Amino acid sequence: MPKLKREGSEARATDFVESLDRGLRLLQTFGSTGGPMTLSDLARAADLPRATARRILFTLAGGGFVSTDGKLFTLTPHVLTLAASYLRSSQVVTVLQPVLDRIATAAQEISSLAVLDGDDVVFIARGSPARVFSTGLDIGYRLPAFCTSVGRVMLGRFDDEELAKRLKSMRREALTPQTVTDPKLLLKTILADRAKGFALVDREAEPHFRSISVPVRRYDGTIVAAINMGAHVDRVPARELIDRFLPLLREGAEDVKDRLL
Repeated sequence: MPKLKREGSEARATDFVESLDRGLRLLQTFGSTGGPMTLSDLARAADLPRATARRILFTLAGGGFVSTDGKLFTLTPHVLTLAASYLRSSQVVTVLQPVLDRIATAAQEISSLAVLDGDDVVFIARGSPARVFSTGLDIGYRLPAFCTSVGRVMLGRFDDEELAKRLKSMRREALTPQTVTDPKLLLKTILADRAKGFALVDREAEPHFRSISVPVRRYDGTIVAAINMGAHVDRVPARELIDRFLPLLREGAEDVKDRLL
């Protein structure tokens, strides 16, 4: 049985439901491929006995989360109700969505909201200017925290010792030729970003894309999320991110501080 470790909780080993944990793990394995999967493939990917995986899959099928033709299994749109429940119940999303819309309209660029999930960042909301077509990071999109502007401002919430440990232990794979992977240099960069109150990442997470982020703090000053804006390097220079986007982001983050619990 895995060791329980949950921030802000007092979970005990006796509270752990192994079957539920296996079911959630199996659901997550569907994202490892671009199409339907066989029972054997799913069991192998989730590191479960084939018989166990079979029981879980048919239980999920009974709940409408999985469909099967008897050989191949696939997720159904009903799975999205789980994500929708999170988004509807998230105070951060509720409070920040109007802010994202406002600053996106003011800058005529997409703005995004992200939270820290382990060593990754997950984008959970975004605002778009009134355009016929726009591109950006979709809700649910994940990226490593160490090489993203949203990730770096959120990693700044840890004290220096904890931050150094996290950077050293996390996977730091270069996503572009510009990605910084050295933990000592990353520590120095994040500490400098924390002092400035923002992070600017230039082509480290995605080629030809740069972004700027500020932390979102709740009423007591604790960092709970980050908001960002970014653009293609050929269209918006780094200086413009600081001169034009940063004031909007800072104003938006400050506006919600007293409303986040």
